[in-house]
Amino acid sequence: MTSSSLPSLRLDGHSAVVLGGTSGIGRALCLGLGRAGADVAAAGRRADLVEQAADEIERLGRRSLRVTADVTDRGSLERLLDAVVSVFGKVDILINCAGKIARGPTIDFDEAVWTDILDTNLTGTLRSCQVFGRHMIERGYGRIVNVASLTSSVAFHEVAAYGASKAGVVALTRSLAVEWGARGVCINAVAPGVFRTSLNESLLNETARGRELLMRTPAGRFGQVEELVGAAVFLASEAASFVNGQVLVVDGGFLASGVNR
Repeated sequence: MTSSSLPSLRLDGHSAVVLGGTSGIGRALCLGLGRAGADVAAAGRRADLVEQAADEIERLGRRSLRVTADVTDRGSLERLLDAVVSVFGKVDILINCAGKIARGPTIDFDEAVWTDILDTNLTGTLRSCQVFGRHMIERGYGRIVNVASLTSSVAFHEVAAYGASKAGVVALTRSLAVEWGARGVCINAVAPGVFRTSLNESLLNETARGRELLMRTPAGRFGQVEELVGAAVFLASEAASFVNGQVLVVDGGFLASGVNR
């Protein structure tokens, strides 16, 4: 294979939807897709954050739009799809980044909170895959990137609902890859390690849990959200045209870790 025939990592001419794309990891992925050439709709529940994300994407010279969506509300996802198709003409890429977490002893964990977490993280991913996946199947082309977790593979103390939901995301990713792979749609997942965000800053800096997470990360530091962009762009690009049903872990070596000292 010559260099001129290498598949491109560029996303020019492609359109993307990022659910949970208005803050943290999702926002970083929106901007990364935009820098790679895609038009991007950053969707979330808060109109003010959707507006801010759209402004940032447009400053990159890409198209965006301002539509809120909630992965627990199928109707809102259908309205988002219609809006994106009306502006961009199609949806090539879907990234499922919406999620929530709550910590507590599993023996006493409130069932309503459990149900809410699974409805957002797992069933919400299913809903968006169904809504946008149907459009992709009809076109014969699509790239779906789900966001899994270290807890898809290993247990973290007192976050059983989150872990169960993210293990389910991996199983769903593989199932859809088997069902839709022959129809032009590749479904994969990224599994972030421990990334520093505004929401977890105090936990990482000030608690024994944060110190343990750092000790278990061979890179010797926590990730920056921008370090997830390369994995997401790869899985969304033509360079990953034969990658299907996989989980790409970006964790500084956490899952490879045994004895670090």
